[in-house]
Amino acid sequence: MSSSPHTPPRKSRDRQRLKLSNWLIDITPRFFDRTLQEVGVKQFKWFILLLLVFSVPLIITPIEVWQQGLVAVFLVLLGQQLIHAEFQESSSEISHYYHLFMLWLSMVTTLRYLYYRTSYTLNFDGWLNSIACVFLYAAELYAILTLVLAYFQTLKIQERQPVNLTNIPQQEWFKVDIYIPTYNEDVEIVRKTAVAALACDYAPDKKKVYVLDDGRPEKYKENDPRREQFSKRREQLRQMCQELGCIHMTRDNNDHAKAGNINTAFYKTDGDLVLILDCDHIPSRQILLHTMGFFFDPKVSFVQTPHWFYNPDPFERNLVTKGRIPAGNELFYKVLQKGNDFWNAAFFCGSAALIRKSHALEVGGIAVETVTEDCHTALRLHSLGYKSVYYDKIMVAGLAPETFSSYVGQQVRWARGMAQILRLENPIFNPKLNLTFAQRICYFSATSHFLYGYPRLIYAIAPTLFLLFGVNSVQGLGLETLAYALPHILLSLFTNYIIYKNVRFSFWNEIFEFAMAFQAGWVTMLALFNPKLGSFNVTDKGTSITKRTFDWESMRGLLVVTALVVSSLLAVPYWLLLHPEDWQAVLVNTMWSIFNLVLLIAALLVGFEQPQVRTAHRLQRRLPILITSNGQTIMGKTVNISETGALISLETWPNLLEEAEVEVMGDYTASASLIAQIVRVSPINDTETLLAVDFVKLNNAQRDALTLVLYSDVREWYSQKGQYVDRPFASLGFLATSLTRALRDVKQTSRKKVRKQVNSHSRLYWDGNFFFAVATELGTTGLRLEIEDTKAVSSHKMIGQQDLHTMRTVKPLVGLLLNEDEDNLSSNRFVAEIYAVEEQTNGKITLELVFPEKFKERQDTKIKQLLEVL
Repeated sequence: MSSSPHTPPRKSRDRQRLKLSNWLIDITPRFFDRTLQEVGVKQFKWFILLLLVFSVPLIITPIEVWQQGLVAVFLVLLGQQLIHAEFQESSSEISHYYHLFMLWLSMVTTLRYLYYRTSYTLNFDGWLNSIACVFLYAAELYAILTLVLAYFQTLKIQERQPVNLTNIPQQEWFKVDIYIPTYNEDVEIVRKTAVAALACDYAPDKKKVYVLDDGRPEKYKENDPRREQFSKRREQLRQMCQELGCIHMTRDNNDHAKAGNINTAFYKTDGDLVLILDCDHIPSRQILLHTMGFFFDPKVSFVQTPHWFYNPDPFERNLVTKGRIPAGNELFYKVLQKGNDFWNAAFFCGSAALIRKSHALEVGGIAVETVTEDCHTALRLHSLGYKSVYYDKIMVAGLAPETFSSYVGQQVRWARGMAQILRLENPIFNPKLNLTFAQRICYFSATSHFLYGYPRLIYAIAPTLFLLFGVNSVQGLGLETLAYALPHILLSLFTNYIIYKNVRFSFWNEIFEFAMAFQAGWVTMLALFNPKLGSFNVTDKGTSITKRTFDWESMRGLLVVTALVVSSLLAVPYWLLLHPEDWQAVLVNTMWSIFNLVLLIAALLVGFEQPQVRTAHRLQRRLPILITSNGQTIMGKTVNISETGALISLETWPNLLEEAEVEVMGDYTASASLIAQIVRVSPINDTETLLAVDFVKLNNAQRDALTLVLYSDVREWYSQKGQYVDRPFASLGFLATSLTRALRDVKQTSRKKVRKQVNSHSRLYWDGNFFFAVATELGTTGLRLEIEDTKAVSSHKMIGQQDLHTMRTVKPLVGLLLNEDEDNLSSNRFVAEIYAVEEQTNGKITLELVFPEKFKERQDTKIKQLLEVL
C-alpha cells in the first residue's frame, strides 16, 4: 500500500524522530563537550558573560499575553524533552551539560517572571492589599534567592574515592581516638556503638575508644530522683566500658553540652585524629580505613561521611511511605554536601566525622557560641584556609527521632543554630572571615535555609485572604500571571529533578517545610534578634509508640491554617455568583488553595503518630544464615533481619522443630550463633519457603556478636544507592493519598505455631477410657492430635457432643501415650491440656493440646527425646 505524497512513510517518520532524538540526546551535548575541552578559563568566563548579556533581552522583552502563553507551552515542552533525554543518558559528563542548560533556562524564566512580577503586579491599592503584597513579594524573593543559592551549590557534584593505604606502612598511620559522647541515652544504645567502634579495622596500637559520659548525677540535689537514676547509669556505663575494653571518661561540669564534652576530651587524649560518633551512630568496620588516608594531605582538617538512619523517621512512618520516598536528610548528604565539597565547603556534621585535633584546637576546639557547633566549627576551619573532605559512603547506622515531637526538637535546634551563625558570623559579608566567594555562598545558603518558615505560611495564606476577605496581594492575578509563573515553577522543578531525582521527590520539600513552618519561623526570628537565646537539647532516641496519637501541640498552628484554607474554598461559589467578572483571579486562587490543602493535609498527618508494629527495626539485608534443626542443616538468606528476629528465604520445604540453632554471617568475617524460635513458615512456591524466626535467650556475648553482624560487618548499606526515581505527577498523587494510607488499620503479621510434622500412632486417655489417635504435629509446647474412631479401645464408650462441649469449655487435662513403646510405657506417657477442638467434615476430630507449664520440668526432656526419634 503506497502512502500519500504529502505524508512520509511510517518508517521515514520514525527515522526523522530518531534523528531529532539523536541530535538532542547525543550530538549536541557531545559537541559542547569537545568544544569546552579546548576552551581555557579566561575564554570560558567571557562565554558566561556573553550568555548573561544574551539572556537580558529574553528576560525583559514584553510580548502579548497569547504570545507569552505560547512561549510558556514551548518552554515547558522543551524542559520535559530535556529531562527525558537526560534520564536516558548514561554519561555523567553529558548529563552535567543537560543540567547546566536546564539551569540557564530555568534562571531566564525565573528572572523573566520576577521582572514581570515587579513591573506589573505589585498591588498598593489600600493598606491591607499593600501589606499582603509586600509579604508575598518578600516570600517570593526569598524562594528565588534559595533557588539561586541551591543552583550554585550543585553546579558540580564532587565524587571521591578513598586513598589507597596499601603502600603506606602502618607505622606512618595516624593515632586515632574514637569519641562516643553521651548524656542520658540508654546504656544498651551506647553499648552497640562502643562494640562496633572497638571492632573498626585499624592498627590495634593506634586506636583507642572513649565513652564521654556527661550524665553527671552531682548536678541534681540529693532528694531529686534523677540523681539516683544518673548514678545507676554512670555505674552501668563504667562496668560496660570495663567489660568491653574501652575507656570511660567523665568531667566535673556540663559546660557547653556536647561541644564542651568533646573539648575536655581533646586535652585528655593523645590521638592525632578523632572520630566523633553520636552514641546511637554504630560505625561499620571500614570507616577508619576509608577516611584516614585523606589526612596525608596536611591541609585537610576533617572528613565527613553521611548520617544514615536504619529506622523510619516520622515522615516515613506516619505517612506510611514504606521506603518509597527518600528520607529527609538524603538531599543534604547525597547532593548538597557533594556540591559543597566541590567548592571546599563541606560541613562538619557533628558525628560520623574524622577530625584533625591540632586544627580543631587551633580554632579553640569545637565552637560553643551556637547550638550547631559542628557547622560553626567547619566555618572557622575553612576561614583559616584548611580543607574539608566529604566522602559519600554510608558507614554509620543511627537512630532517627521516632516521634514527630522529637523530630521537631531536633530541627528547632538546627534552625536556631544556623540562624545564630548567620547573625553572629554573617558569612556572606563579614570581612574577618577568610573565605572564598564560593564558600561564602555555600555557608550563606546553609545558614539562611531554615528561614523558610514564615514564607511557606505566606504561600498558604495569600490565596485564602483573597477568597475570604477580598485582600488581593497580586494585582491583575489571572491567566496572564500564570503564563509567566508556570514556566518559572515547572522549569525549576525540572532542573531540580535532574540533580535531585533519586534523593528528593517533587513536592515533598513543601511537606517538610509546612510541617515545621511555625516552629522554624519562630526560633529563627528569635535567634536573629538575640543569638544568645536557646540551649543545646539532646534528641530523644529509642522511643516506642504503641498506639495512634495526634501531636496537637506541634500541629495546632498548622490546623488553624488548614481550617482557613478549607473555609476559603467554601467561599468560591459566592465569588462566582456575585463577582463573575473576577473569575480568573478566583480560578487561580482556588487552584492555589487546593494545592495548598493537599500539602497541608499531608503535613498534618506527619503529626498523626502510627504505632510501631515491631519491637525492633528490621534491616533489609541479605545475609547468609545456617539453620540446624531436627538433625538437618539448611542454608538460607535473610530477607530482613533485626536484633530480635529475621525473615529467612529457604530453597526447600523444611520440617523443623519449634526452636533451631542459627548462625548469621556478615559481609566479611563476623558471625553470630543464636537460638531461634520459629514463629511462621510460609511456602511461596513449589520449592521456596519464607521462615519467620525470633531470636531468644540471648546473652551479652550473643547480642554483641549480632550487633557486629548487623551494623559493623557491612560492605555497602542498601541505602547507598537509591531504589526509586522521582516521577513528579506520581509523587503528587502519592501525597494526595496520604490520608487513606494513614487511616488504614495497622495489622500485625500473624504468628502461627510451628511444630514438627509427624505421623505417630498414639492414645488419648479421656474420661477413664483410651481412644486411638494419630499425632500429626509435635513441638516442645504442644501437639496436634487427630481422632478417627470415636469409640474407646476396650469399652463401648463413645466421644459424643457432650464430651466435645466439655472439652471446649472446661479445657481439661488429658493423658497421652505417644509413640507407643510396650517395653517402657512411662517413657511415652504425658499429660496435656486441651486448647481447641475442631470437628472435620470427614468425621475426624482434631484436638489442639498444650503441655502445662507445671509439668514442664518433668516432661520437657522426654518431649525433646521424642522429637529426635520421630
